[in-house]
Parts: sequence; structure tokens; C-alpha cells
Amino acid sequence: MVLEENDCDSVFNPQITEHVETQYGNVHCIMTRTLKANHPAILTFHDVGLNHKSCFETLFNHQDMHEIIRHFPVCHVEAPGQHEAAKTLPAGHTYPTMDQLSEALPSVLKHFGLRSVIGLGVGAGAYILARFALNHPDLVDGLVLININPSAEGLMDTFATKITGWTQTLPDTIIAHLTSVSNLQDEILTNHDLIATYRHHITTTMNQANVSQFFCSYNHRNALEVERPIPGGNINVRTLKCSTLLIVGDHSPAVDAVVDCNSKLNPTKTTLLKMADCGGLPQVDQPAKVIEAFKYFIQGMGYLSSASMTRLRSRTTSSSSLMSLDGPRSRAHTNELQRSQISSHSNDEKRVRSHTDVSMDSISSVNQSVSKATEVAC
Repeated sequence: MVLEENDCDSVFNPQITEHVETQYGNVHCIMTRTLKANHPAILTFHDVGLNHKSCFETLFNHQDMHEIIRHFPVCHVEAPGQHEAAKTLPAGHTYPTMDQLSEALPSVLKHFGLRSVIGLGVGAGAYILARFALNHPDLVDGLVLININPSAEGLMDTFATKITGWTQTLPDTIIAHLTSVSNLQDEILTNHDLIATYRHHITTTMNQANVSQFFCSYNHRNALEVERPIPGGNINVRTLKCSTLLIVGDHSPAVDAVVDCNSKLNPTKTTLLKMADCGGLPQVDQPAKVIEAFKYFIQGMGYLSSASMTRLRSRTTSSSSLMSLDGPRSRAHTNELQRSQISSHSNDEKRVRSHTDVSMDSISSVNQSVSKATEVAC
């Protein structure tokens, strides 16, 4: 075990950094703040090509996030070999599968004495946390999943991945995974500095041999095999038991996968937030709106009742709590709305039979029906 103390990182200060031994290898963990008896910890897991800093630094550095992390300890988990300055994994090393990485998390919780967590994951990290919650529902109070894809890769996806590997460098492949392939040129034009920053990060900070193994493991994931419970029918199906917030940008390559995931989860415990004018990195591109939704989500679980929150407007569908946040750029097919208003843009939303305007407190009210009996004031 390696134990380090770092007092100069502005995002996670004070912090303890450890390599936690699990049955599937060592995982790099960063633990901040002390545990609170009545609060779960926030457990984060990053996407492919990123680590805890590059994936979550913008979000946790945002001033609106300080109100949350002041009340909750945070544990950042990094997949084997994905932390900064990581050495190349030994030759012949078999990289853990997505299922095995999810089964490494109980060892992390035990190591730090965490009784339960609120998971915050992006991409591959979202998949891992969802698998963890399915197998260990007693350890997970809630999930915030950004860009989750619950399906396994099909044959065409596998073939396309191989072709991409032959024709593109690893940084280009990862950038395409993180952003919208169909809108990659547009995203480069509008977010040139952001794309350049992540390309530089992948090239200079990450161990590309290790990143390639993590990416390969993600591309060989199994389907989550979740099923929506049907009232009056089979209600004992395999699904997430905890309150869940799904987040995706409407330009994200994962938008269809996230909508599909939403259709397979319990609508009384699941909220889908589709962010307008947002690409594949909503926690970086529009952190304030992600934090706003996160605050309401946590409040619905019985925490942060005294938190000051601005009022937002949302749309929800009859099949689930579905929202879409306006971005800074207006669109021709939308009406002029106030800056804080929320509207629906996607084609799948147009097919929904009925809509009801509600405030963004809908995140809170949906969760309160399944939250703790006693609300904890912070």
C-alpha cells in the first residue's frame, strides 16, 4: 500500500491518496474529508482516457459544487494504470473486465470504512458503478450516471472499432469516444481549446498502453441486462433499486444509449436529464447545470435541505422524469424562453404522448418517494 498526503491540490484538499489492493489488482484512490455518520460518501469513477482530475476537476472546482463537498466525503477511484505518471502494466498482465472492476469497489469501501455511497460516473465509469449497484444494492444510495451505455458492443460496433484502431491514433480514438463522432468537426470548431486540452492530456499525461487496455476492456463489456418493472406484471425484475439520475448532452455520442437505458429502468426512481447544446462532456462543458441537477437529486434523497438553489423549469414525460436544459445558443425550432427555463428538443421527446410542466424540484420529489424516512438537515 502506498500512502501519500497532499495539501496543495485545490480540488481535493485535504486528501489521502492510496493504492488499494483488491482481488482484481490495485486501484488508485483519492479520499477527501472525513466521514459523517449520517451521510454517504460520493464515489466517482472516470471515463476511458481520463482520470479523476481530467474527468471531474472542472466540476469539483466550480464554486457551486463547494456546497456539496462541504457536507460529503468524496472518494475518487481510478482504474488500474489510469492515474497520472502510471507505470506500464507488466507484460502478460490481464486487464480486469468491466464486471471485475465493479467487483473491486466493495474492497475500496471496506478499506475506507464507507457504509454506502452516491455514485458519480462518466462513460465507462458510469457502467462500472451501475454494475456495482446491481450486484450490491445495499451499498449504493443513489447514482448519477453520465453517458452510460448499458449495452454490449454488437458485431458492427466491434468491426468499426477495429477499423478505427487501424486508421486512427489512440488519442484520436479516445477523443471520438468522448465527443460526438458525427459532430466532431463542429465540436473542434466550437470547443477547440477543450479538444486540444484533452488531446494533450491523453498524449502527455496518460500511459497510452494502459489506456488502450482499459478501452479494450470497456469495448468488451457485457450488457447490464436490466429490465423495467411493469405495474401489475413482473415487478421483481433485475433493475437498479436506488434513485438514479441519467445525464447526457444532446450532441453526445451516447445520447441514444442513455435514452435506451432510461427506457429499461424503473420510471419512479429514474430521471433523465438531456442537456441542450452540449457535447459528450457535460460535466466540463456545462458544470453549473450538472451541479444544479445534482443538488436537487441529493436533496430528494434527504440531504442538503438547507441548500440555496436557483429555480429551474423542466419538462417531464409520462414514461419517466425527462428534462432538457437550454444551452447558451438559441435554436430555430424553439420558442424564446427565459434563461432559466427548460425545454425539450429531441425527436424521441416529440413522440411522447403527454407532457406536464414542473419545476426542477421534480428531481427532488421523484426521489423523496423512495428516500430515507427522515430528512437529514445539513
